[in-house]
Amino acid sequence: MRSLAVLGSTGSIGTQTLDVVGQHPDRFRVSLLTANNNVELLASQARLFGASDAVICNEALYPELKRLLEGSPVRAHAGMDAVCDLVSGDDIDIVVTAMVGFGGLRSTMAAARSSKCIALANKETLVTAGAIVMRTAAKCGARIIPVDSEHSAIFQCLQGSAGNRAARLHLTASGGPFRTWSKDRIATARAADALKHPNWNMGAKVTIDSSTMLNKGLELIEARWLFDMDSRDINVVVHPQSIIHSMVEFEDGAVIAQLGCPDMREPIQYALSWPDRLALNNRKLDFAALGHLDFEAPDLDRFPCLGIAFDSIGRSGTAPTAMNAANEVAVKAFLEDRISFYGIPELIRKVVDGCPWKENPSLEDIFACHDEATRMARGILEMKG
Repeated sequence: MRSLAVLGSTGSIGTQTLDVVGQHPDRFRVSLLTANNNVELLASQARLFGASDAVICNEALYPELKRLLEGSPVRAHAGMDAVCDLVSGDDIDIVVTAMVGFGGLRSTMAAARSSKCIALANKETLVTAGAIVMRTAAKCGARIIPVDSEHSAIFQCLQGSAGNRAARLHLTASGGPFRTWSKDRIATARAADALKHPNWNMGAKVTIDSSTMLNKGLELIEARWLFDMDSRDINVVVHPQSIIHSMVEFEDGAVIAQLGCPDMREPIQYALSWPDRLALNNRKLDFAALGHLDFEAPDLDRFPCLGIAFDSIGRSGTAPTAMNAANEVAVKAFLEDRISFYGIPELIRKVVDGCPWKENPSLEDIFACHDEATRMARGILEMKG
């Protein structure tokens, strides 16, 4: 029986994690659940799964959480400090970091310092502070197992490597909803168009990132730190069926791939149960029905955000932090119809080029860079009116 903390339990990854837990109540117990704003669903989940503690990060909603949990044994808390304190407790074995965005860094660091097993779904943590997080995890004996389907695929492929080091990693990308659109047509895209992902059911932020292909850029940076690979040895290939989740190539040219239906519950369950595999009530592959699998190179002209990510990890230091902060502001503005689709890479590029850069940042430098890049991005938007 493993005790879980699910950080971001009301989001896409969080709700699917609880679905996995519900299928194996003999293997997993929910101890802590957290959410940012969805207080009603958080309270409902805490009651249903018998959590010991629930935290609403938006402290203004604490009275509502407390009211909704009255009469239950679930303890109500508020704020990120409470999250960090609770994930450090001895009663938690696995911390599922399913928060979206830079806000997940503090809690992931708290889990790493407490030697937890971390089921990592918050890619921004490694994008912004990969060297620091991985160094802290190694020092404190924390184990990081990826949840993202691409990184889970690489992790699974490496289980069969017999100690042979990978020569290259191949990250697959669906290409998003605009894969077949011309550049002129993409320029007219609105948020409603970008949110229609062809294969995956994800939250709004991740879905927009997929449409710009910055999501693949974030995953490239995440893979660089997770698997200690030079970014030049990580390849991105568009695979519209999303059946091959990623591949590992070895020195002799042999390639091991991990395949499955596009369902996040499989990599979630593997992260929770590793090294075991458990039964899962999900759709299974029908190879005859598939017929064929297609691949193509990404188009950096139509999807410049991916090129910005390659440039940022090439510079390293605080460049990926600035990129990530600018993207969070840009995506929010796009969802609010304040900028165009190509306004997203335009804003990111301006911030990355203009934000002060440090080659070997401390954790404090990372937070300072994030704040400065966020301020710059918002300032540029205000000047545009």
